[in-house]
Amino acid sequence: MSTPILAIDGLSKHFGGQAALTAIDLAVEQGEFIALLGPSGCGKTTLLRCIAGFLTPEAGTVRLAGEDVTRLPPYRRPLNTVFQNYALFPHMSVAENVAYGPRRQGTAKGEAAKRADEALELVGLAGFGERLPAQLSGGQQQRVALARAIVNRPQLLLLDEPLSALDLKLRKKVQSELKQIQHRLGIAFLFVTHDQDEAMSMADRIVLMNRGRIEQIGRGQDIYARPATRFAADFIGDANLLEVERRGDGSLSLLGGAVILPAAGAPQGTLTGVLRPEDILIAPAPAAEHLALPAVLSDIVHVGSHAHVALSAGGTVLTARLAPSALAGLSAGQAVFANIRLPDLRLVPGDAS
Repeated sequence: MSTPILAIDGLSKHFGGQAALTAIDLAVEQGEFIALLGPSGCGKTTLLRCIAGFLTPEAGTVRLAGEDVTRLPPYRRPLNTVFQNYALFPHMSVAENVAYGPRRQGTAKGEAAKRADEALELVGLAGFGERLPAQLSGGQQQRVALARAIVNRPQLLLLDEPLSALDLKLRKKVQSELKQIQHRLGIAFLFVTHDQDEAMSMADRIVLMNRGRIEQIGRGQDIYARPATRFAADFIGDANLLEVERRGDGSLSLLGGAVILPAAGAPQGTLTGVLRPEDILIAPAPAAEHLALPAVLSDIVHVGSHAHVALSAGGTVLTARLAPSALAGLSAGQAVFANIRLPDLRLVPGDAS
């Protein structure tokens, strides 16, 4: 079994008595694209800074390619970091910015220039070397920062929300380019973001964080389909979160008793029912092989290629996502059936509120 390029064991960090990271365990393989995803203040940037060496944890270890680097300064770690602020030197040309790292390491001027040209070509900026940063677009500046980060050939690249300053259209374009560059480089990327769409579209695996802990690790589509916790279900995609009541006979009641499930195999403790909007079929009549819940349409909002539909069923407001064609003949205030398949209803630990 190969040694992970990054192995984190039991990492903990506090600020002013408050836990920023608690017992973090994570392994990243060579060539993986990993997204650290979570809301503001969840600890993802703190974790990145501990890996980079800008912060020292109180407990746990950070290993790079098998070497314990927990107490090493940043410059002695075989990695590099791309920050939100690209921090390009405005008085230097693009080529000089990229060659700055090798030159500081004592690389001969000619060799540093050659490596800078190679890095610029890799990020799609061949021929831009003589320009100044001010003469570049935001996306081009981001790629210069990336070229500068890879020119020293790190084993691991850390990226701290590097696309957050770009507008939506440009950000999506650069996301695709960044993923292609990562494939060509063949090195591991650890990418911090609070944008679930960004993480889902780019990452091989997502590390979902909340309150200094890892909630779940997995492929984006797996976390979406099989969330491990209430937080994971709510943060990744849209979800109807349903209160679950344990009845005296041991069964589980949802939607005011409209849905009764056996408790066998369900997690212990407080539970939440998770039903994705696209798993609700709205129709004037019950659908075959579905559990049909009497409901009333309360609102329909068209959003481009689909519509968000609010409806009341069993005293609970549900949201469904449907193609506009599926709403033909339906209108707000109409009595309908919310048809669901029980396998689409998942139970996860945690309170629905």
